[in-house]
Amino acid sequence: MGAFAAADRERRDLVTRQVMDESCLIRFVAGPDGSVVPDLARNLPGRGLWVAADRASVSEAAAKNLFARAAKAPLRAPSDLADLVERLLVRRVLDQLGLARREGVLISGFDSCADAIRGGRVAWMIEAADGSADGRDKLLRLARHQTPVPPVCGAFGADDLGLALGLENAIHAVLLKGGRAERWGQEVRRLAGFRPIAPDGWGLPPVAGRDRGPTAEADGRGPAP
Repeated sequence: MGAFAAADRERRDLVTRQVMDESCLIRFVAGPDGSVVPDLARNLPGRGLWVAADRASVSEAAAKNLFARAAKAPLRAPSDLADLVERLLVRRVLDQLGLARREGVLISGFDSCADAIRGGRVAWMIEAADGSADGRDKLLRLARHQTPVPPVCGAFGADDLGLALGLENAIHAVLLKGGRAERWGQEVRRLAGFRPIAPDGWGLPPVAGRDRGPTAEADGRGPAP
């Protein structure tokens, strides 16, 4: 699984026809059998068909046959395409956590996470959705003193985190500031269009997508091909 740098090009969403930054979109391509294939890494050959990174947009594109219309070809999009995209995004997000741990930029365990937060080194906090509220709340209170306050991902249970990180007990983790955390944040923000990134009961602000900024038409560049 390859990771990509921050997107700086814009593409047109098939559903709304708005021009957006690539980081806000999912790329699809036509498979050799005429199926619609998600290309989350943006590296498969063929013309890209771009849809906003949220469940409603992907479902609408599939239901209204917008992929075939845009490609001017008889493409088939499965009715569960949004579910497939979510599963692939989950895999990318978890795989990148494993890479981050091997690179030494992911720290796990309550005490180690607390030290990293106090040192102002944290870009993301990762908390198991089924972990203890007491430990999580203590770390969240510590994080409020960091500027900016790091966002929190609580989209996965301890078993999923443990499998990704190769740990038996994965409840608290933090990603340190740097390129890996920035790339991981892009994936998490795309995933936020398909599932909640933290349980409602945690009282956290939602993880917002990247600011789309002015459209390409407005600044005279036009969409990339």
